[in-house]
Amino acid sequence: MSPDESSLALKRRARKINRVLAEAYPYAHAELDFRSPFELLVATVLSAQTTDVRVNQVTPVLFARYPDARALSEAELADIEEIIRPTGFFRAKARSLHTLAGKVVDEFDGVVPGTLAELVTLPGVGRKTANVVLGNVFGVPGITVDTHFGRLAKRFGWTASDDPVVVERDVMELFEPRDWTMLSHRVVFHGRRVCLARKPACGACAVAALCPSYGEGETDPEKARRLLRFELAPGKEALHAELVANTALAAEIRQRTETFASGPATGSGVRDASTSQADGTLAVGSEPLAAGAES
Repeated sequence: MSPDESSLALKRRARKINRVLAEAYPYAHAELDFRSPFELLVATVLSAQTTDVRVNQVTPVLFARYPDARALSEAELADIEEIIRPTGFFRAKARSLHTLAGKVVDEFDGVVPGTLAELVTLPGVGRKTANVVLGNVFGVPGITVDTHFGRLAKRFGWTASDDPVVVERDVMELFEPRDWTMLSHRVVFHGRRVCLARKPACGACAVAALCPSYGEGETDPEKARRLLRFELAPGKEALHAELVANTALAAEIRQRTETFASGPATGSGVRDASTSQADGTLAVGSEPLAAGAES
């Protein structure tokens, strides 16, 4: 919030940004593939320090072998590690998932709980992961503060904090609860495609006129366009048109294009190799890493 912007003006500008993003990304959706609350919970825990594409490559194998919490809780730790190895930090993630599954079985009769207070008691689950599950399978509105959302919330002037809990609180005050879940998807979509971490494509940004951080990135329209990613990237016009024309099928279209575009699930999938450890252990807690994943 700039010194000369009132609270009311900030709220109005924030809501206008949401409307523009809704027009830009009518096909925005959760980019982790899942068929149940359990699958989304596991996939979100796995998304720490890796990409959604990488997670989507390994979860079909994981869920085919361990389709529910009881099966996963009874699995051999080494077997889980081998399956999820490509996601990075596989030893720590395997332990979290194994313990999480056991707690879901022992304390919640094998059913993923549907409240924030209960979800955050599970190993590896913090507010970010809980809000993903609540918003996308239980219909409970929530703000998902991952690395993209936190970065854009600061650039938009919605918050001055780097603390995910503070960011969540600040943004909640600007929007109606009914908008929280889809707002999260739209902001994350924009962060992955346009408002990039190292060099945002300001000259190709739909909300440039509303953004106090305009000019931090490339402002030349043609140069900015070359920075765009995924379906907005040059040469992907047909894919973008297909997504816009078939918003209800966006997840299926994305899954199809990911299958063709991505290679086999090998390697760590971690963008910054300096943050990973060779033995697959995790140096810090899983929830902060999940919030910091860059994909």
